[in-house]
Amino acid sequence: MPGPIGSDRNEPLVSEPDLSRYRSAVHASARYVAQQMVMKPYFWSALHVHIHGRSHLESLENPLVVIANHSSHLDAPLIFGALPRRITGNLATGAAADYFFEKKAKGAATSLFFNAFPVDRKGMKGKKNRGIAGALLSDGTSLLLFPEGTRSRTGAMGRFTPGAAALSISRDVPVLPIALVGAHAAMPTTASVPVNGRPHVHVVFGRAQTAAPVENAHRFSDRLRRYILELHDTTARAYGMPTQEDFRRAAALRKAAKDALATTKADKDRKADTKKEKEGEEP
Repeated sequence: MPGPIGSDRNEPLVSEPDLSRYRSAVHASARYVAQQMVMKPYFWSALHVHIHGRSHLESLENPLVVIANHSSHLDAPLIFGALPRRITGNLATGAAADYFFEKKAKGAATSLFFNAFPVDRKGMKGKKNRGIAGALLSDGTSLLLFPEGTRSRTGAMGRFTPGAAALSISRDVPVLPIALVGAHAAMPTTASVPVNGRPHVHVVFGRAQTAAPVENAHRFSDRLRRYILELHDTTARAYGMPTQEDFRRAAALRKAAKDALATTKADKDRKADTKKEKEGEEP
């Protein structure tokens, strides 16, 4: 579920979005029932969920920007299940318009469970959903964004786009960084449900961050990424789980093995073609 591109406070919206649904008490009540009666019981029964850093949430008030590393479809359910209702009751999630909102049924389910709003990813034609994230923050609605823009296929964190940091700066709201540890192994991008055996996953809340006076969106975003990486790896080492370096190394080894296999096959094909050519030249 990727995060949106940040926009300037005074930037006009492409169209005036209807924001009432995102702060509706009726929708919030329905969402709470769906999360507590369906989503959380299912995932908490399929996983061993460990939550760290709850003390960092005590002084937080809406609106704020919540961000996390993104490597599994478990990420949003884990975050909503771990956060207190005073935050999740007023939390809207940026979800890829081309994935979660292409079909009405999927869009309705995503909206019900995660109070989702559509985000136009890079490369999409048009920007009809541009400005919704900023308008929601200005309206007092907190946001859950994944700055990597898409799920990691290897477990290793990708680069952060500066959109979440830009929104934090332009709307003068804090960022809550979260590290998710073990989610990729528990439900890889190739899986549609968590793996068997109730794998352990960790939700690690960091301290809320605000940009320093000298930081622009790119620098602030880079600092947030380093902080989440630190939270991830500190927890991973403490519980004997893969660190980000482990994920990167494993991905590099898989790529090297794949490249070597492709090279070997190409060499065999070349030799076979050469042999056929020689045989064709014989009288």
